[in-house]
Amino acid sequence: MLNRREFLGLVGAAASLPSAVLRAQASEWGSSVFDLHFHMRGTPAANLAHLDGAGITSANLLTRAGAGDQLRAVQAAAPGRFTWFCSADPSKPDGADALTQAVKAGARGFGEMKYHLATDGPEFQRAYALAAELRVPILIHFQEVDHFENEGTWSTGFARNFERMLKAYPNTTFIGHADAFWANASADYHNETAYPSGTIVRGGITDKLLASYSNLYGDLSANSGNNMLSRDPEFTADFLRRHQNKLMFGSDCGCADGRGAGTGQANNPAASRLAGKCVARETLTVLKRSASPEIFQKIVWSNAHTLLKIPV
Repeated sequence: MLNRREFLGLVGAAASLPSAVLRAQASEWGSSVFDLHFHMRGTPAANLAHLDGAGITSANLLTRAGAGDQLRAVQAAAPGRFTWFCSADPSKPDGADALTQAVKAGARGFGEMKYHLATDGPEFQRAYALAAELRVPILIHFQEVDHFENEGTWSTGFARNFERMLKAYPNTTFIGHADAFWANASADYHNETAYPSGTIVRGGITDKLLASYSNLYGDLSANSGNNMLSRDPEFTADFLRRHQNKLMFGSDCGCADGRGAGTGQANNPAASRLAGKCVARETLTVLKRSASPEIFQKIVWSNAHTLLKIPV
């Protein structure tokens, strides 16, 4: 049986979803679900196949500058189900202009910002300042270990330098994501592997930063978020309780049907633990068993709506 908060969430979504779809999703997860981290697929039908298959109500499309026609086609196919972020390389001369124009066109944030740049470098700092100026969040992929040969690393220096950025840009809303962000939930992590296993040691950098800085949020998507949530059930339950207002569900899943068909974590051999599975379903399942219904509803629905200013 749904509680009042969950019921109101479903009522808010009802204006843009067929009642049969809403009933199926409510029955499966007990709450409407918003996917913060959804990479746009080639056709509107492919986007909807994953959402409907995984029981997800709506999603935030992560797009590149210049994808306007494709974005509009997806939104037209399913009115009310998709918001969007835009990403552009801040080291390029036109990067800031592309991000600014995207926000003016309706983008609710920058992201996924995934570039071979230092997290405290001048290029990223320009993006941080611009996000504050435009009053939108910036979603960053932090990765210090290659997934495959010659991939390179992304937004490096999280453990060493990112706290300085949180202090230097207090008016910027940051959303952390990916390997280095979630592996550093454990105090014993030192960039030795993309996805560490075993019991989490309390006092990790990510845990401390989420507790200490009001301008930092966490995106629980991909193998990285799922791996952190799955390592230590006792830690996970406490972590979700303590940071219940700062965490948001995302999938970052590449499977075709919301059930695990195709490839769930493309080009990432290190994520073989999720082969043949839907990352969205796996993460929703661990969240459901680790959190109270009220906290679950915050993480999978209301936190993102509040942060992104999405009418409910």
